[in-house]
Amino acid sequence: MPNSLIIAIDGPSGSGKSSVSRAVATELGLDYLDTGSMYRAMTWFMQNLGIDTSDTELVAKSAKAEVIQPSIDPSEPGIRVSGKDVSVEIRGPVVTKGVSAVSAVPAVRELMVNLQREIASSSQSGIVVEGRDICSVVLPEAPVKLFITADPEARANRRAKETGEDVTATIDDLAKRDLADSTRTASPLEIAQGARVIDTTYLELSEVIAQVVDIARAARG
Repeated sequence: MPNSLIIAIDGPSGSGKSSVSRAVATELGLDYLDTGSMYRAMTWFMQNLGIDTSDTELVAKSAKAEVIQPSIDPSEPGIRVSGKDVSVEIRGPVVTKGVSAVSAVPAVRELMVNLQREIASSSQSGIVVEGRDICSVVLPEAPVKLFITADPEARANRRAKETGEDVTATIDDLAKRDLADSTRTASPLEIAQGARVIDTTYLELSEVIAQVVDIARAARG
């Protein structure tokens, strides 16, 4: 596989894109970047400083790309903020509640997009990059562009299984996140031109992984 191969994967929360992305990266010997964790880490950074994440002007002034240090090893995913491992903290309810507001700030997105492009371009093995604006904004020239989705109930069941939360409440939370992601001015969640859509509603994880691996191998030429 060419060193320059980039697999860009977008999709909403609970679609299975993270599990698929990590597995594909592992099977193909590629690096892996979870861009969503970067926005969560930035949110944690703001909250740790005591910044009101609804204050977009203050968030923009306080954002610093250099404090965000994501792992690109699919076998050891995680992220650090100024050297501190916050992989667990960023998945908590406080960060989850604030991340939509922080990730919608144009200045934050600009910093993160630049960092994501830098990481992708410096990968020696090739990389799987997943998020919500990878195909449309971050890496629109990626040779493999995918949009992984599923119906709301399937996504909610998967997320509730991970978090232990009530399915009905999870559906509501995902609906709010979808609305925020798809209507924000900066880099909204959308199906990018040229992206292949994979609906995972009725597919097993292994089936989706196999499908993406086949697509990636075909991209070798």
